[in-house]
Amino acid sequence: MSTLFYSGVLVFGVFISSISQILLKKSANKKHGSFIKEYLNPIVIVSYMIFFCATFMSIYAYKGIPLSMGPVLDSSGYIFVTVLSAIFLKEKPTPKKVIALLIIITGIVIYSFN
Repeated sequence: MSTLFYSGVLVFGVFISSISQILLKKSANKKHGSFIKEYLNPIVIVSYMIFFCATFMSIYAYKGIPLSMGPVLDSSGYIFVTVLSAIFLKEKPTPKKVIALLIIITGIVIYSFN
């Protein structure tokens, strides 16, 4: 299989990991009846299952991509989390965050040309 396929697997893993982070934040914003219910509720359990799957996707992706490419593609998680936070949590990105995301995107693009 091609490097592009494995890169896609890694980026998809980062994306679903970002979704999991948003789910955990939504769960943290809710009131729970007890300490146990705060950590053992369906949203938290599903979120950690998604993290588990994302971890295996990363391991699988490293079979076909150079080790140096992983952190570059993994940085796309900052973009996903910011966009998903804006959509689902109604968090407005600050100008500093937008500049930081543009720098991350620039770094990913520059790396992809090498």
